[in-house]
Order: sequence, then structure tokens, then C-alpha cells
Amino acid sequence: MTTSIDTANTTAKAKLNKFEQFKADKDGLLVKHELEQFAQLGWEAVDDTDLTHRLKWLGIFFRPVTPGKFMLRLRLPNGLLSGYKARTLAEIIQRYGEDGSADITTRQNLQLRGILLEDIPDIFRRMEAAGLTSIQSGMDNVRNITGSPVSGLDADELIDTQGLVMKVQDMITANGEGNPAFSNLPRKFNIAIEGGRDNSIHAEINDIAFVPAYREGALGFNVVVGGFFSARRCEAAIALNAWVPPDDSVVELCRAILEVYRDHGPRVNRQKARLMWLIDEWGMERFRAAVETAFGQPLPTAAPTDEMDWDKRDHIGVYPQKQVGLNYVGLHIPVGRLQASDLFDLARLAEVYGSGELRLTVEQNVIIPNVPDSRLAVLLEEPLLEKFSIAPSALTRSLISCTGSQFCNFALVETKQRALALALALDAELSLSQAVRIHWTGCPNSCGQPQVADIGLMGTKVRKDGKTVEGVDIFMGGKVGKEAHLGEKVQQGIPCDELHGVLRSLLIENFGAQPKSTAETHDGVVETGVMVTAD
Repeated sequence: MTTSIDTANTTAKAKLNKFEQFKADKDGLLVKHELEQFAQLGWEAVDDTDLTHRLKWLGIFFRPVTPGKFMLRLRLPNGLLSGYKARTLAEIIQRYGEDGSADITTRQNLQLRGILLEDIPDIFRRMEAAGLTSIQSGMDNVRNITGSPVSGLDADELIDTQGLVMKVQDMITANGEGNPAFSNLPRKFNIAIEGGRDNSIHAEINDIAFVPAYREGALGFNVVVGGFFSARRCEAAIALNAWVPPDDSVVELCRAILEVYRDHGPRVNRQKARLMWLIDEWGMERFRAAVETAFGQPLPTAAPTDEMDWDKRDHIGVYPQKQVGLNYVGLHIPVGRLQASDLFDLARLAEVYGSGELRLTVEQNVIIPNVPDSRLAVLLEEPLLEKFSIAPSALTRSLISCTGSQFCNFALVETKQRALALALALDAELSLSQAVRIHWTGCPNSCGQPQVADIGLMGTKVRKDGKTVEGVDIFMGGKVGKEAHLGEKVQQGIPCDELHGVLRSLLIENFGAQPKSTAETHDGVVETGVMVTAD
């Protein structure tokens, strides 16, 4: 097999930056065979490049803010998770007590916290037995592949994409074994496949996105490419002017685009190495021609319009499925944080009331599908639904947050707890007739996707009273669903301890929020018992 290192472009070989050099020295996948040795040595004795970079090819992330306690990023294509798998993950993090947790990500995935390196070989054996993998989930690889969280359930969906998502993952990862053909891309890469009408995948922020479209009466996918967020630049995906049927053509087109990007993508400056930079350099006509050559047959031109014409749904609540007598129940998981006990409980609910299946959403929530009408009322009385509501308040409902400085060394501010405290405080003070999507990200890398939010908050450092303090830049105007587009920065350098008043004003002036009476605010305490102070 030709490896990705063999195909690195000649420009990069002529002038290798630090990252390209260590990738050329040793493919990240090779540390898979050294895990037992690393576990015996202890993390302090592991080669620094292996520790801080190459382990990411296996989904293992060294966290400088929690030295010795690693993060493990899984691969859960389409956000699908069985009760058995959820229980396996719960058992893994349970041993770490307060240090152990799982975060749902904005790519329908899970990241486990508190992992010790000496436990990794055993964890990987247990994951393999459960059909779980974390291969190629970090660094310059294709990240978790997203799809509609209600694929196969939604009566109005056009294409059930679950099988296609799995086939694309299997192609990229060699059926979970690790694929050196795609382990050395110029930069990270995101793929999404949408089969519904509401753009549940956020097509516009993916390097490749397939969106449903009719062409000459046949149903398939239009293709958009190049969407991404970075500290330097954020761009929405643009049309490839291509259409493919909903079959293995999707897999082969992904392969073709990845090969073109792998072989010709820019590698000198990592700040200018995402797919869109190659498209900018070549122009769409040349890029499309190269993809068509790699695809091996003519690419039909795109359908004139796609079928994503609905507003975005968050799937929180109870909804009938296309299968008569069955329902899916969407639970709100505040800022996506799960403890071991939560995973055990979710697994139990899925198995007792549903078909043993769970689904994750890009909004960091959980869906329990296939609940019969006869079991629905009893499920809704379960104590866990007091914590993970099916009817959360307006601001907490649509709250998204990255990991923040608690675990991430890139984050400039603490996000998750601050985000939740502010949302609870503002929900207690204000009445809203609509959900307002507030996204938090701790740094300009934009893992929390503030550019697609109604109100996006990006962490920064600001000066106040002669001191450096945590603050945010504010974005507004992002739109998801039909006619999706990115928002723009409207304010910058707001100290976090002033943010409550700033957000309150924005909600009143821009989203029709109305102050509640004093009695409605319960003297400053919301019903969950959380004090409504933000800092």
C-alpha cells in the first residue's frame, strides 16, 4: 500500500515545518505498537513527540493542564452508541472518580477525561471487545463523521445515511485498524452526510458535506467543500458543482477528495493548510478536475437546488418515529457533560424503554430512540429526566460549550461552568418566546463554533483595572438550517465579570426578551437549586 508519507508533496519535502518533519520521521499510527511499553514506562519517560503529538493518532491527548491525566477521543460515526458501549465507557471512567467524565462534542462524539496512560492497553482491549475505536481521531486525520441524529427514524427524511457514514469511516480507517493512506493529511478534515431537510450536520462548516438534492428526478447528494474554522480564518463551504447518487459513489468521492488534498494540499504553514487554502490556490475549476480524475469517472454537475429547506431542529422532547407506535425522546445534557453514573443510567433507559440504542447530537445532547407508546409515560417519570430535561428553559436548551480551560491548554477562559451559570441566571431573569443559541469557545480555534450561533462568545484575555482577566469577543448573526451563514464579531474584549449585563441587554434588544417579575425569579435561585450568579 502507498502510505500517506510517500505521497507528501514535493514542496513540503523541500521545506518541512516541525509537524511535517515528525510525521515524516514516523507515522503517528506506529505508536499503536508501543502502547504496552509506554504504559510500563510511565508518561514522564515517553518521548516528548510521541507523548504530545503521535498519541493523538490513537485518540490519546496529553493535557498539560492535567499532567498525567489524558483525554481519549472516540470515533462514533453518526453519533450512534449502544447501551452496551455506553456501559463500557462508564466503567472506564468510573475508576477515576471526580477526575473521570465524558463530554459530548459538537461532532456527535465523546471525549473521556481523567484517563491514565498505564490503563490505556487494557482500555483499548475493552473498547475493541465492545466494538469501539478511537483510531485517527486527532491531529492531521479525518475527524468523526457526522449525520442526522434521527436517520432511519424521521418520517420526513429523504435518505437514511447511517450506512454511508459507516462505510466512509471504514474506508478512512481501514475498518478501524488504522489506515496509513490517510494518516498524514496536511491538516485535520471534517466530513458530514445529511439525509434530512434541516441541515442537522451544519454542512457549511465541513471540508466535505453531502446534502440531499434531486437531479433529473433522481435523489442523491449535492456536494459542498472547504468549510472550516481556525484561529486565522473561518469560511463557509462552497459548491463543488457535483452530484452523486446515495451509494458507494459517496465513499469513492470522499476518497478522491482526500487523495487530492493529501497529495497537493499546502503543508508549509499550518495556519494556511486547510482544504479551502488549496481551493483558493488552484481555483475551483482546477480542483474539481483533479477530484474528477481521482474519482475515475465523470462527475455529474450539481442539481440546481438542494432539499435542505427546513429550519434547524434540536430534537429535544418527544417525537413520533416513522415506525408506527414508536417514539424518540431527546434529552438535554447541560453543556454536554456526563459522569459515569449518567452513562450507566442512559444505558439502562435505552435498554429498558427502547431498543438499547443511544444517539448523540451536534448540540451535545442525547436521543433515546424506539420507545413504544406503551412505555413512554413511564420513561418520562424516570428521575434522570429531572437532570436531563425534555423541556429545558430557552437559553440552557440551546447552550453549546467547548471544554474550556479546565482541561484544554489552548483555552483562554473557563467555559462550561461559566456558560451554564450565566444561562441559568438569565433564564431566571428573562422570559423568551424563542430559543436563543449561545455558543462558547475558549479560544480562536472555535471548537464551540461561535460563528454559527445567535450569540457566540470566544475566549480572550483583556485588561481591566490594570490586570489581565478572562474575557470574550462576541459574535452575532450566525444562522443554521436553511440559508445557513456565519456570524460576525460585533464586540470585543468584554471582561467575563461584565458579561451578565452585556448578554442581558443583547437578549432584550435583539431577541425580544422580557424581564420577569421579582416573584418569578425565586429570589435569585432557579428550581434546580443552582445559584444564579455567574462569577
